Amino acid sequence: MAYVGTYTSPLKNMKATQVDLPPGNGRGIHLFDVDRSTGAMTPAGIYEMGTSPSCLAFNADQTHLYSGNETERVGESESGTVSAFTIDQDGSLKLLNTVNSGGKGPAHLSVHPSGKFVLVANYFGGSVTVLPIKPDGSLGEATDVKKDSGKIGPTKATNAAPGSFAISGHDQTHVHMIEADPSGRFVIHVDLGLDQIFVWKFDAEKGTLTANDPPFVSLPAGDGPRHFVFHPNGHWFYSIQEEGSTVVLFDYDAEKGRLTPRQTLPSLPPGYAGSNFCSEIAVSADGKFVYAGNRLHDSIAIFAVGKDGVLAFVAEEWTRGDYPRSFTFDPSNSFLYCCNQRADHIAVFRVDKSSGKLTFTGHYTPVGNPSQIVFRNVPK
Repeated sequence: MAYVGTYTSPLKNMKATQVDLPPGNGRGIHLFDVDRSTGAMTPAGIYEMGTSPSCLAFNADQTHLYSGNETERVGESESGTVSAFTIDQDGSLKLLNTVNSGGKGPAHLSVHPSGKFVLVANYFGGSVTVLPIKPDGSLGEATDVKKDSGKIGPTKATNAAPGSFAISGHDQTHVHMIEADPSGRFVIHVDLGLDQIFVWKFDAEKGTLTANDPPFVSLPAGDGPRHFVFHPNGHWFYSIQEEGSTVVLFDYDAEKGRLTPRQTLPSLPPGYAGSNFCSEIAVSADGKFVYAGNRLHDSIAIFAVGKDGVLAFVAEEWTRGDYPRSFTFDPSNSFLYCCNQRADHIAVFRVDKSSGKLTFTGHYTPVGNPSQIVFRNVPK
């Protein structure tokens, strides 16, 4: 089954302020049955929410789902929220509880490898939050909240294409993603507005964050780090920059939690001019290819991973829609599902595992303002 987070309009009589455009076309978390042989999706229900559940994450055994609800305000609280759900045998969702996210506009969340905490990135709040997971899967009040501070980067990205007006997040601090390293000893988050990637030591008993040494690594001014992904070997780390339209390879020292940049290359083809906003970055399960999303250019760039982790451009694929906010591989790594946010659909591509290239299957699945898709294996 697939679960799709969307941008929604507030439900009737709900006081909620949205944070992303265009809002309103989604209805909450959309559920689908997935055909493993063709990649096609069939609607299987909707858990209606008016708070833009734009980011989703399962616990390790996929018995619970967590949603980051990307609003600036709910009721009298100037904050977004995070919801916890149990998953019934038929795949439907049952709400356990909803708690404050610790800041405005939670745009990303992940479950810590210990299974005891949900980590939240509050984009408009410029903060990160640690939420404890109770024995029944529900969420407790935050064990830690850290708010970013520092010098905001320039609106003109160092590495932007000629003629770019890609200015999105250099007005204040903007935390865009948070995730633990494979060991769980360190937690990493990116701040687009500060052009920095932060590393924290994580206390898995208390659920608290302590600044690492050094506490962050800086990207070129204005480039705006957005998302990142670890290579399966745990030693290579790839970051995508929203406004600079670049992919950066870092070496990761897993003992010290340190990032050292080694390669920077564009996510756009040679000669491209104008504006572009990068979005998602992913690595294939076998570690052979890295995929980078471009919004406005509306493409997915494909890179081969060399023996030393260095990337080489392979090809690019049109996303068949407008503004690809994110994309995800299915559990078999046979298909890639692209959430074309402003086209109100998800496009499905077959993955050539030998070349890394993508071939459109012809399957479009209508979903209003899709933001993220996640997959859950269902026992037959």
